[in-house]
Amino acid sequence: MDLDIEIDGWPGTCDWADLSYRAAEAAEKVAPELANPRLTASVLFTLDEDVQRLNREWRTKDKPTNVLSFPMLLRDELTGLAPEGGPEMLGDLALAWETCRREAAEKGIAVEDHTAHLLVHGFLHLAGYDHEISDRDADAMEALEIKALAILGLPDPYGDRDNQEHA
Repeated sequence: MDLDIEIDGWPGTCDWADLSYRAAEAAEKVAPELANPRLTASVLFTLDEDVQRLNREWRTKDKPTNVLSFPMLLRDELTGLAPEGGPEMLGDLALAWETCRREAAEKGIAVEDHTAHLLVHGFLHLAGYDHEISDRDADAMEALEIKALAILGLPDPYGDRDNQEHA
């Protein structure tokens, strides 16, 4: 997957573009449909006010959130996409700096690690996974996130599965 990355308002304490590519590669390993060479996605690292505006405009929720995902392909379109052909836009992600930083501090983890989780989470949403449909769907998505984060050398962000084997 190719990424179009824009960084606006995030500090230079991390190579956010590199982190985005590493998170995308980890997501591709647990959700192979994302590994289609035709796919492209945009990732916007921005401030809470911008994410709040997007959230209000597109989801009618007038508040910032950590990551927004805007898929542009239906799940069936993604899974049926041939590897040959022109580029296909998978979708857009937008991450909010102040919310990500605050959540990382509340969890007692590095903001880079929390951001990696949010990127993986967002890429899985772009692939059609949705934790809000049912508990079963949430468990399936969380399991993929845990596997992808393990590929990145990061622990289970949910804190309840570190000692379990994941198939």
